[in-house]
Amino acid sequence: MLQLNFMKRPPIPRTGIYELYWQFAAERQAIFERRQAGQPAPWTNDPILAHYKFCNVFRATDRVSQFLINHVIYTDQSRTSDDQLFQIIAFRFLSRESTWNRLIILLGHAPLIEDLRTGALEQALATLAAQPEPIYTNAFILCATDAYGRGKKHLNHIALFEHMFLHDDLGMRLRQATSLQHVYDLLHSYPLIGDFMAYQIAIDLNYSSLINFSENDFTKAGPGALRGIAKCFETCGDFTPEEVIFWMVARQNEEFERLGLAFAGLYGRKLHAIDAQGLFCETDKYTRVARPDLKSARARIKQTFSPQSTPQQVMLPPKWHVGPRRPTCYNT
Repeated sequence: MLQLNFMKRPPIPRTGIYELYWQFAAERQAIFERRQAGQPAPWTNDPILAHYKFCNVFRATDRVSQFLINHVIYTDQSRTSDDQLFQIIAFRFLSRESTWNRLIILLGHAPLIEDLRTGALEQALATLAAQPEPIYTNAFILCATDAYGRGKKHLNHIALFEHMFLHDDLGMRLRQATSLQHVYDLLHSYPLIGDFMAYQIAIDLNYSSLINFSENDFTKAGPGALRGIAKCFETCGDFTPEEVIFWMVARQNEEFERLGLAFAGLYGRKLHAIDAQGLFCETDKYTRVARPDLKSARARIKQTFSPQSTPQQVMLPPKWHVGPRRPTCYNT
């Protein structure tokens, strides 16, 4: 993990909101565990958590990450390493399970680099783009610039994938990366991939067996995390937002104990930087209702909570050596 310089002026917590960060983490994880155990609703007495949709505390357990791990990364073992890395990147741009499944139907298999060469993937995406169902998720905003001059978002993404895998041999360069930040920097060097997207894809790639770095080696604060940090602290002192995130990772045991909060982690796995970063984003969302006096660029929570009627297959990267080694059914 990044070694913090404690000669710097440390962050100064905002009393009440800083504690909310840890309280939110403990209760949101407890909800996850109650549902995992098959307990019936209601899973919480917190009216805000009961009414609105919040991400899981651990990023790897969220629905889209679980689809990625189960159905994109740890699936067809006959693929080349380059095809696996390409599929992880392509899926993250879509972040929509139904689109991925429809592409498999149209292509007869999950997208391959060969489908870039032949134009089959472009044709399949064009077919989907002509249908009423959206191709992309609305969970986060993708860079929509016409960087490759193709006019439409999905065509610019095809051009980006061609740039990466047909011209730059990105698969080999990713496999030769020496750190999580190196992976991030490789991704960030391309058009259409900003700070937040590069970090998210780097974490996705790191779920695979092809890239293996600690999630505490590097982090990047997204827009939501920056809003959450501004609410949780009176000042960050001399710390950068990323250093604040690592500061939280380092203090987690102390703070959960100080506040008397039960938090066993994820099968014993502690919060890592990607999780602490996400918790700032979720704390920002929570305080829009709990503390509307704390002004920010976002004033309301858009999505309400609606539990899925069917359970998902849940699996964590086998290299973590935590949790079920095989997918196990439970509601998330």
